[in-house]
Amino acid sequence: MTARPDHRRLGRELDLFDTDPLMGAGLPYWLPDGAAVRHALEEYVRDAERRAGYQHVYSPVLGKRELYEISGHWSHYSEDMFPPMELGGEQVVLRPSLCPHHALIYRSRSHSYRELPLRIAELGGMYRSEPSGVLGGLTRVRAIQLNDAHLFCTLEQVAEEASAALGLIHRAYEAMGIRAARHRLSLPGPGGKYVADPELWRRSAALLREVLDRSGVAYEAVEGEAAFYGPKIDVQIADPAGRESTLLSTVQIDFHQPERFDLHYIGADGAKHRPVMVHRSVIGSLERAVAHLIEAHGGAFPPWLAPTQLVALPVSDARAEVEQAADLVRRCLDRGLRARLVTPDQGTLGARIRAARLVPYQAVIGPRETAADEIALRLRDGRRLDPQPAAEALDRITRLVRAHSTELTG
Repeated sequence: MTARPDHRRLGRELDLFDTDPLMGAGLPYWLPDGAAVRHALEEYVRDAERRAGYQHVYSPVLGKRELYEISGHWSHYSEDMFPPMELGGEQVVLRPSLCPHHALIYRSRSHSYRELPLRIAELGGMYRSEPSGVLGGLTRVRAIQLNDAHLFCTLEQVAEEASAALGLIHRAYEAMGIRAARHRLSLPGPGGKYVADPELWRRSAALLREVLDRSGVAYEAVEGEAAFYGPKIDVQIADPAGRESTLLSTVQIDFHQPERFDLHYIGADGAKHRPVMVHRSVIGSLERAVAHLIEAHGGAFPPWLAPTQLVALPVSDARAEVEQAADLVRRCLDRGLRARLVTPDQGTLGARIRAARLVPYQAVIGPRETAADEIALRLRDGRRLDPQPAAEALDRITRLVRAHSTELTG
């Protein structure tokens, strides 16, 4: 029986991430190859958001306790927050969420209805006081890098904005080579952990049902999985063993925090109106996203995500071959590709090819390729391409990478 891929084992074997007891449980660090994957994801999502009309901000990872009392996190979520720290006579807290900060950013300037929808995005850190017993690898951590965004819009704009956000999620999953197992409408359940406002919940849930119906995806409503301030659409994924989880890819509608922070915009009538706040995360936690990608692909990431996209392999240690391979790496770097040179002093050609088995493109350079400025590409899936001009091969690879394709050729 084949063991299922485990991102914790693969992450260490492939030098993607690790932990150290001196840093602490639930606080992994990223090694260069893992950082390259994470950086590629960050670049992808920032570019996708920019194209969709989002504006990026930075906000601090600390906030006064009062901020989270106003937002409702302190009364509904404090068990998952780190204890306050005394600082200059005030209590400050490591933030458990970015939404209160973005509400303050919105509130810091006056807004007209003509500016809406206003889309604010951030790849920011947040912290959750997870119990030691549930920590593991990248899936349950205490320091989280979240792809988060908040859209401030009129009531009439909510359904369209939430639908567009769901479309961003679906396109990102396609680029990452993963698929949604199902969509869940997460509703409140019994108990006191939710904001007590039945009309708020009814309106929010109705809007999200409209979004799901409009998108045409199948979904099921599940009680007890909502955020404390409102219902949400959770995009569920499944690991290779069929176990279901969420990357924190979510779309939420929030009438609560705009009220708590007294947010408003000036309408066409010259009066103040309350915006609706749509919370949205495309790939969710970067840690959880990378953990799933490691397991889904067994470390063989789509070319645009691969830590090394091309490895140059001179057949022998002849000076001309090694220099040609080194020049190929430089040309890759100039195109924005991640490439490295592996010379014969690191093993036979067969051994070097086996060591680079997860690299999408292996460029073998012998005497013929050196003389003609060509490369003989071996693809990760075992295919071998005929020798071709190096410039043409690199142009083709660059196009596929920039298109965030999951294909090796095209």
